[in-house]
Amino acid sequence: MTETSALEQITATTNNIPANVEVDNSYENDSSYGDELSSYSASLRSSVLEYRHENGRRYHKFRDGSYLLPNDESENDRLDMTHELCLLMLQRKLYLAPIKNPQRVIDLGTGTGIWAIDFADQHPEAEVIGCDLSPIQPTLVPPNLKFLVDDIESEWAYEKHPFDFIHARNLLCSIKDFEKLIKQCYRSIKPGGWVEFQDWDGYPYSQDGSLEDTGLQKYFSEVYGAFEEAGYEARPGPKLEQWFEDAGFVNVHVEKFAVPLGVWPKDRHLKKVGTWMRAQAEAGYEGAALAALTRFKNWTKEEVIVLASQARADSRNRKIHSIYDFYVVYGQRPEN
Repeated sequence: MTETSALEQITATTNNIPANVEVDNSYENDSSYGDELSSYSASLRSSVLEYRHENGRRYHKFRDGSYLLPNDESENDRLDMTHELCLLMLQRKLYLAPIKNPQRVIDLGTGTGIWAIDFADQHPEAEVIGCDLSPIQPTLVPPNLKFLVDDIESEWAYEKHPFDFIHARNLLCSIKDFEKLIKQCYRSIKPGGWVEFQDWDGYPYSQDGSLEDTGLQKYFSEVYGAFEEAGYEARPGPKLEQWFEDAGFVNVHVEKFAVPLGVWPKDRHLKKVGTWMRAQAEAGYEGAALAALTRFKNWTKEEVIVLASQARADSRNRKIHSIYDFYVVYGQRPEN
């Protein structure tokens, strides 16, 4: 094997992105994928507390307005679908960092708590904390798991009781200062401990130009533009490596995955990934756009619904070959 071919092999393994995702041009009945999605029923129910209600959706009340996506049952179901999507991409792994015998673990922005529940089940010896703005997690959980209502962008108080492993996933459009957050992780992780962030470059692209001038492209331009104008980070994935290194982490490792939107890929695995991606995306188009566009851009609810409908239709169009990049980045605090 030549030096060049060896390098190409390493790059392909690390990035998980083919040079070109081949389109499946043959007719295929996609009902099997719909059946698979409909069978996924593990949704976690919200606590009955006071919340903000707006445009027919429910939002968190603690630190009102700091998180712009809903926290109602429809959104919680979408978050659980996203959990399954991530497991599918990572070959059923909850994390990629080489942690060993973790004793104290925290999941930042835990959402429905599904990742923390799975981790606590897999590591009964660990004390696991799930932290979120919304108390939407279930009460029947593993005995080694507890949930806290807190704002992870506020100052932490964990330095005196540091963690062996800190995990965060899907924080795009919910964090304004990732650099500060990752530095807080560094201060709150034990020497030798690991921090892992899994996140997106929120803007899709196409390898063949089929996304250009579509309703889907307009949707992300408008919605993520509103988030960014409000100070939120919409594409943290490709920036995580530099943020980790700037914070002082060593042994920083990056895995990058190509995630198609829809059933258009020919490859069976990518078709399945794309099915789950489309399901969670369609469930979230309105919820992701409503608060950002109505609060900051003076859109009406009806205008948002039309924009989301256009994005949903394009998601089902097999002639539009959208791809997202998903990043898993982990690093270690030096032993010394």
